[in-house]
Amino acid sequence: MQKLLLYTASTPNGQKVQNFAEELKATYPGKFDFEYKSVSLSKNEQKEDWFIKINPNGRIPALVDPNNNNFCVFETAAILLYLEKKYDPEHKFSWPSSDPQADDYRSEVLQWMFFIHGGVGPMQGQANHFNRYAPEDVPYAKKRYTTETIRLYEVLESRLEGRDWLVGSGKGQYSLADINAYPWVQWYRWAGLKDEQVGPNVKAWVKRNLDREAVHKGMYAPSGKNEILDMVLDPDFFTKHAEGVEKHAKEASAWVMKGMKDDSEKADKK
Repeated sequence: MQKLLLYTASTPNGQKVQNFAEELKATYPGKFDFEYKSVSLSKNEQKEDWFIKINPNGRIPALVDPNNNNFCVFETAAILLYLEKKYDPEHKFSWPSSDPQADDYRSEVLQWMFFIHGGVGPMQGQANHFNRYAPEDVPYAKKRYTTETIRLYEVLESRLEGRDWLVGSGKGQYSLADINAYPWVQWYRWAGLKDEQVGPNVKAWVKRNLDREAVHKGMYAPSGKNEILDMVLDPDFFTKHAEGVEKHAKEASAWVMKGMKDDSEKADKK
């Protein structure tokens, strides 16, 4: 087979697909492989014409499958579902149709994926923005999005009571539900959530995800290094890394603001 091309950057959405691609590569050696194509968000490469041809929305991640006539897939959940359907023939990350509960489990997987895409991702993303990147202090926005993120984490905390994974019988089975949810939750400190605001079940589940070799590799891809993630993983994040966090947030804010300005100018011309 030819290597799939994964266009990505080290954000929670990029890491979802990175982690699953690494899982598939480890599970199906010689039968699945892929190549990282780094996209520089600071240079706004995701808005360049060559990338827009792959993903018309101008966001990472995006996938090109040379084994399927260079078929392009964008949107994180769509990529995960595509990879599972095309490249997980033994249902290591799902359930075979021979399982009498397969349809129910698949439905639950989709429910938790939509929960993340419609809830945790947007709310925590806005908490990130107003707590780290916004050029002005907006207390209402900080409280609104941080509080809602905490509420959504409480939903996860309840679901994970007595469970290792989000979907499946007993303690559950590692699946796309976990793969899709985990990266956002790993970054809770960056979003401004304190350790005491995240429940023990969620914390144990986060550790369980990161302890997987493929996931750990994916979280540090594509470069193999991630200084910000190293800081986030440190229990002393809020006291030990204040200067480093401010530095990285300021750098990210610059290209976030530039991207917003460019989009605004294009809209004004229409």
